[in-house]
Amino acid sequence: MKQFQIRKDNFATTRLVETAPIVVETGDILLSIDQFSFTSNNITYAVMGEQLRYWQFFPSSRDELNEWGVIPVWGFATVLESKAEGVNIGERLFGYFPPSSQVKMTPVKVGPLSLFDGASHRADLPPGYNIYRRVDAELGYTTDMDAERMLLYPLFLTSFSLHDMLSDNDWFKADQVIIGSASSKTSIGLAYALHEDNAAPKVIGLTSQGNVESITKLGIYDTVFSYEQLESIDNQLAAVIVDMSANGQMLGRLHSHLTDNMHFCSNVGLTHWDNAQPGAGYIQERSEMFFAPSQIQKRMKEWGPEKFQQKSSEFIMRTSLKSRSWLTMNNIAGLDGLNEIYGEVCQGKIPPEQGIIVSL
Repeated sequence: MKQFQIRKDNFATTRLVETAPIVVETGDILLSIDQFSFTSNNITYAVMGEQLRYWQFFPSSRDELNEWGVIPVWGFATVLESKAEGVNIGERLFGYFPPSSQVKMTPVKVGPLSLFDGASHRADLPPGYNIYRRVDAELGYTTDMDAERMLLYPLFLTSFSLHDMLSDNDWFKADQVIIGSASSKTSIGLAYALHEDNAAPKVIGLTSQGNVESITKLGIYDTVFSYEQLESIDNQLAAVIVDMSANGQMLGRLHSHLTDNMHFCSNVGLTHWDNAQPGAGYIQERSEMFFAPSQIQKRMKEWGPEKFQQKSSEFIMRTSLKSRSWLTMNNIAGLDGLNEIYGEVCQGKIPPEQGIIVSL
């Protein structure tokens, strides 16, 4: 069995580790990981690994000095062995996995459509990451949209939650929503949600010069500016910023340009994780890190899990279908293939219209 690991103190350094056979005990299941997606969102998991405990989900093997981490990924797996009541050999699960050949879980709250991993080391982690969908039991399920589900489900769930947070706060009394790193898939998902909402303010996209034309053609941003054109944004209008880039220098310029009309800045992704320090002019007191699981848990309590699942799933399905007009899949063979392409993902060199699917 293999496991893909990265150095916690140097995300560009990776290794593939041969791990010992997994012993399945009473109450456990052994899963063979079939496929998973890999995006800049996974790099965010690494950057925030200590702060938000992403390293805790899947402990690294052969790591006596605790120097290596396992980045969680979203994908599908098949049950190879089961000593857990109600879970059958051969059934497929969708959810949060390690980039490994196999993984052991301890199913709890086993229902007709889902189950949770009740492993002790995951007990105090956000429950949204511990739930697994029993896809074979889903009404009308086919494999036709598996690639989009792996790639876009976690991203568009964040998009859905961001739109919900903005709407719930009356857009922070803003007349425009400015989205940084507008070519990222999570940004595009948010722009789709805002475009559908007649109550939403106008939407401004910020992206690199090379992406301006393609992002404009999507028709979901009212205006798209390059980072060099940032000062062309109307600073007489109140603004809320949703930033996926974490480009500290760019955010400092934008905050300085908007001054008092910068009502709120929601920091989401870390596309430019190597330039994440706030730049001159950054307004810290009106900025806040967005953690999607917190918004999800809030809505699950208020709406109930079933209603949240229905509303979010409808949005993700609808938006994923729209994304087929511009999104292409790049199929990568095995963990060795991931190891080869990882550097390009880490450096932000993967075109925004490309999605990486790793098949084991």
